[in-house]
Amino acid sequence: MLEDNLRVPSGISYVLENRVAMTRVLPVAFSRYRVQPVNHYGASLLRALRAQAPAGVSDPTVVILTPGIHNSAYFEHAFLARQMGAELVEGRDLVVSDQAVHMRTTLGLTKVDVIYRRIGDEFLDPVTFRAKSMLGVPGIMSAVRAGTVTIANAVGNGVADDKGVYPFVPEMIRYYLGEEPITPNVTTYLPWERDQMQFVLDHIGELVVKPVAEAGGYGIVIGPKADDETLADTAEKIVEDPRGFIAQDVVQLSTHPSFVDGGLEPRHIDLRPFVLSGEDIEVIPGGLTRVALRRGSLIVNSSQGGGSKDTWVLVD
Repeated sequence: MLEDNLRVPSGISYVLENRVAMTRVLPVAFSRYRVQPVNHYGASLLRALRAQAPAGVSDPTVVILTPGIHNSAYFEHAFLARQMGAELVEGRDLVVSDQAVHMRTTLGLTKVDVIYRRIGDEFLDPVTFRAKSMLGVPGIMSAVRAGTVTIANAVGNGVADDKGVYPFVPEMIRYYLGEEPITPNVTTYLPWERDQMQFVLDHIGELVVKPVAEAGGYGIVIGPKADDETLADTAEKIVEDPRGFIAQDVVQLSTHPSFVDGGLEPRHIDLRPFVLSGEDIEVIPGGLTRVALRRGSLIVNSSQGGGSKDTWVLVD
């Protein structure tokens, strides 16, 4: 397990689109092998969101809150809205009245019960958080506190997205669930612990250093592939801001044959599974296999030139 994504996890649209493409290109393979479907994700997501509706709401109205067309994941926001049959809204489409959230429509205001947010906490409510945000809904947190609307994923759960919290997740599982983690974490070092900082600085050329506040593969330094200047600069940044970084052992990611320049070559991959928690917990039988398209690269993020592959889970 490399990290957790709990706030606004993205990539499921690639999972579904990859499957559509593969079933068209390789229909015989799907008829021969019993591949579990993933096309029910939209219905499963809607069911999980409806299950989070405020008490007493039997037929909740669910919307997807997007930052707008300029967001890099807007395609996915629109895609999921179509899959769920839910309205795709921006902050300007919602208004808070009498401590409840309403959606502007051509027929007037419609009460909203569940919001699947795809924007960060800090932009959600200019009254509570970033005052100059034009993406959120003024006063929406008052409706949350009044219990008239549910926001998913919950505001504040980004604490578990923090790479600095990641090393403690196995112990959190043991403490809160009384169970042993099935998948172990990658060995992670915390520079704000004095002895661990010295270890990181002494072995920086052997480790992967990650900034805790970045995403999309930005700012990652892979020690064995970095030059001396980059390593020295990274060490200086760690000393200046120990809480801003973690370091991990280099994980030799698996490789998968990939068609590149007319031939097959190995490319590193990882897997992002998607888990929905509503009335019950469902792990989608597939996931996003991300692939580093640059030869030898361990950075699989799409924002860094990575691609993706269809992932099959067969019926037992």
